[in-house]
Amino acid sequence: MIMAGDFKKGLTIEINGNIYQIIDFQHVKPGKGAAFVRAKIKNLKTGAIKEDTFNPSEKYPKAHIETKEMQYLYSDGELYNFMDTTTYEQMALNYDQVEDAIKYIKENDIAIMKFYEGKPFQVDAPNFVELTVVHAEPGVKGDTATGATKPAEVETGAVINVPLFVNVDDKIKIDTRTGEYLSRV
Repeated sequence: MIMAGDFKKGLTIEINGNIYQIIDFQHVKPGKGAAFVRAKIKNLKTGAIKEDTFNPSEKYPKAHIETKEMQYLYSDGELYNFMDTTTYEQMALNYDQVEDAIKYIKENDIAIMKFYEGKPFQVDAPNFVELTVVHAEPGVKGDTATGATKPAEVETGAVINVPLFVNVDDKIKIDTRTGEYLSRV
């Protein structure tokens, strides 16, 4: 059990049968009344973020989240199929479970899958991926001094803002947490 006064960023707790991750928290000690903890929490099953207040002495069970590296195999249109690289067990997930990660993962790439009580609830792409640009408008000559960017589509279908010097067939490195271009490879 974890007391609300001991909250830390990234901690996962269970509240009323739902699992939440602490995104941000603040201990508040008003001039009048008792102290409390204001926290921004994310429901890991739905992705909804809300702000809530907690009594510092309230206790919540810690939610044990298991993570596994899974290989993305293919999509059959509706389901996205993954394989555990140690047991070779295959698992099919719907779009809601993979929507944030799938735009950065190619077939046969490794993804990080999170499980709660043996059931998968979230798929994350690796923090950095290298993808090939398949479509980009040509840069305008003389417009490079402003640090301008242009949209470019990569092989997975994601659209990333890239510098004007990036062209089709360039391989680029992307930070999947922010969706930002990092460098050419």
